[in-house]
Amino acid sequence: MTQQLNQKKVAILVTDGFEQVEMTEPKQALEQAGAQSHIISPKSGTVQGWNHFDKGDNFPVNLILDDANPGDYDALLLPGGVANPDQLRTNEKAVKFIKSFFEAGKPVAAICHGPWTLIEADVVKGRTVTSWPSLKTDLRNAGANWVDQEVVVDQGLVTSRNPSDIPAFIDKMVEEFAKGQHQEQRRSA
Repeated sequence: MTQQLNQKKVAILVTDGFEQVEMTEPKQALEQAGAQSHIISPKSGTVQGWNHFDKGDNFPVNLILDDANPGDYDALLLPGGVANPDQLRTNEKAVKFIKSFFEAGKPVAAICHGPWTLIEADVVKGRTVTSWPSLKTDLRNAGANWVDQEVVVDQGLVTSRNPSDIPAFIDKMVEEFAKGQHQEQRRSA
């Protein structure tokens, strides 16, 4: 992969219970493309990934959410897992952090259950998205056009369904992050 993301800083917002491969593979691809990525979490120390129903590895938190400034980042990655976005969507600071990327027109990539946080940030109305199938009704009720596709790109918002979609998700994520700001992203904020 070329260095198309040189000088870009990407925030990865997670807490315990994220689907490990949905964080590690995109993070590695971002860094291979030249981006700096930071794991940001409401908790300090480490966050624990999961491999579906089994506990996975621990990863160091680069910055606690209280100290994170969305203005310091060019893009946002929201991995899934069930517990991770369910906890983040009830955290007012996490929701505000996510919404700020949309307000600034910055690209956002969310996979699997990650779009749950987008509902809470009130940024999916009128957007075409995909997700883990169990979020379909939630997303539609929030005004999104939910589709069952490997990857969907809607004006700087990249979404995918599950770990098997990661290769397509990574390709589109890197492409959209390289494009940078999208004026159309702001209209959903």
